[in-house]
This record gives sequence, structure tokens and C-alpha cells, in this order.
Amino acid sequence: MRDSLTRSEIREFDRRAVQQYGVPRIVLMENAGRGAAEVLAAIRVNGRIIVCCGKGNNGGDGFVVARHLDLRNLDVRVAYFGRTDELPSDAKINYEILTRSHIPVSVLDGPFSAGVFRKALSKADWVVDALLGTGLTGPVRPPFDQVIECINGSGRKILAVDVPSGLDCNTGQPLGPTIRAAHTVTFVALKRGYLNPQSAEWTGQVHVASIGAPRVLVREFLMPKASLQGKEQ
Repeated sequence: MRDSLTRSEIREFDRRAVQQYGVPRIVLMENAGRGAAEVLAAIRVNGRIIVCCGKGNNGGDGFVVARHLDLRNLDVRVAYFGRTDELPSDAKINYEILTRSHIPVSVLDGPFSAGVFRKALSKADWVVDALLGTGLTGPVRPPFDQVIECINGSGRKILAVDVPSGLDCNTGQPLGPTIRAAHTVTFVALKRGYLNPQSAEWTGQVHVASIGAPRVLVREFLMPKASLQGKEQ
């Protein structure tokens, strides 16, 4: 069995799940966010959770995480860094579900105020990092560099969704300011960079969660081709 996937392989996995097997992307997002919420709920949580979301699909996963934490009667707040019209369609649907469900969401689309954000973080027990995801290939840009520094400096426990923001998922090396998580919930398989021992400084304990893709597809990506051919003979 292979134990990791690269950035391009996970993108191809998602594409195949949607186009070949007909699993809607929003279902994959739902399963990912629920899986991350289940990991956090299994860890001792003593107070407020702040879910920090960016404007991509990683942020959409974060919106799902927040909803499932709320379903467990946990005190959850969402901080979204971006304009709502920048959200991809599936993430926008999950954002709208949050607002209609009266889960507190702060939309931070103006100049970043580190002081205000630090004050909000001081009231949290946990912070969920759903800012940037696996697509990051270059230096972290403002305001996310400042957001990451505030989260790391808060002293709160951190759970990263799929990959700690700022970490290159292929190399396990930081691309600038990088979230230092206590736990990371990644999807389908480890990311290739997690095989780099140095990545543990940022990922903390890594958990692998399913996104509900068909088992035959998972086996195709994680089982060496020679092994698959042997099983088929």
C-alpha cells in the first residue's frame, strides 16, 4: 500500500470521484468537514472553538466543521477572511447554511486588525485552521501571514484541516508563516510532505479521514499497480 499522495494526485482523485463516479463535490466537502469535526469532538474541548476560514474549498470544509461542532452543542464561532462573493459555489452553500442556522460568523473582508483578532482568540479553547489548504505553492500573502502569526501566538490549541496553512503539502516545508497545529486531519491519505520528519513541527498528530469516495477509487490510488494486477488475475 502507498501511504501518501501528492498535491496533483489528490486533485486527480477528487476529479475522478466527481466525474467518473458521480460523487458531488459538495458531498466530498460535507464528509471532509464532518470527519474533521469528529476528530476534534473526540479530543477534550473545554470551551469556545473558533473556526478560521479562507475563501477556497478549505474554507468550505471549515464551514462544515463549524456546523457539525454546533450539532454537538459545542460553543463555535467562525471567522471568515474574504468577501462572500469570492467563495466557490460549494463553499458558498455551506456559508449560507451557517448564517441561516444562526451560527455566529464574522466576515473579515476589510483591513486586518491584529488587536481585534487576538482579543477574539483569547476567548477560545481551540482554533480550527481552514485558511489555505493544499493548493498553496508560494509565499503566504497578507493578511494570512498576520492571521497565522496571531493564531500561533495565541497559546490556543490548534487543529488544522487537511494541511496546516503555510505548509507545502508536497515537501513538508513552510512557505512563510505556518500554522503550528497540535492535530491535523487530512483526507484520503497522508500528504507526501508529511513523510518529511520535519513536518511534524507544524502538523502535530496527523489523523486520516475518509471523504466518502468509492473504495475502488481509493484502492486504485493507494495500491501499487502491480499489486492491483495481481489481485485481478
